[in-house]
Amino acid sequence: MAVCRDDPCGIFCLLITYIAVFYADYVIVEWLIIPSMSTSLWGAFHATVFNTIVLLLITAHVRAVTSDPGIVPLPSNAIDFSDVRSGQAPKKVMDKEGGSWTVCQKCEAYRPPRAHHCRICRRCVRKMDHHCPWINNCVGEFNQKYFLQFLFYVGCAAVYALVLIIVSWTHDCPPCNNEKLKNSRIAHTIVLVVVSILFGLFICAIGCDQLQAIFEDETAIEHVQQKGSPRIRPSKSKMVLLSEVFGKGPVYCWMCPFRSSRQPLLTPPKFQV
Repeated sequence: MAVCRDDPCGIFCLLITYIAVFYADYVIVEWLIIPSMSTSLWGAFHATVFNTIVLLLITAHVRAVTSDPGIVPLPSNAIDFSDVRSGQAPKKVMDKEGGSWTVCQKCEAYRPPRAHHCRICRRCVRKMDHHCPWINNCVGEFNQKYFLQFLFYVGCAAVYALVLIIVSWTHDCPPCNNEKLKNSRIAHTIVLVVVSILFGLFICAIGCDQLQAIFEDETAIEHVQQKGSPRIRPSKSKMVLLSEVFGKGPVYCWMCPFRSSRQPLLTPPKFQV
């Protein structure tokens, strides 16, 4: 199920993201590589590498934006939860596999374990971590991989941009007699440094939070909800926890945004009677 929210904040963040990415690509090629490395094969090499990173970044971002994060399907027939609202029936039911399903009174449907309701998406999402305006979508069970890939490639682009700035300004460059062009190059470089550092630090903080959540097997929402009463988690290795996010397959394919994950078919639970 492809999704794209009409949230104004999310749409604004999407525009900011693409403006920053394409502006960085423009400055790298037009104001750094061409003036200082156009006569060398290093210029073509750096332009190819940086644009490859941009391609992977955009692909991961588009997939994080448009992928189904794990939206719990609504029942085909309306369910009467009046007894649950009145307290005459429990809010939790157990399926035959031992999972604890809860009732979402906003969706008026049962939701599986570790699913939470998003007020922006107005639906319950499986293993929802948070709603991220930068992808205008929830980060959930089915698209967390693409979100992490997006963070990774933004970090790579920020670091590579800073490296190219240093290389470009320390490289022997043909003298520029046009003072206006020289000042423009300096101004674009300063802006790129600021953007790269800000996005780099921001992405590093989010990435560390995501990895900590994966290794602790606890989403951001669960961490907030269960402070003081930690959830009992099964003992799993870090590689197993990472494979649950990136899917089965070789580790070197984990950062490939072109590789799709097989998503389980969501079916209504078979409750114990």
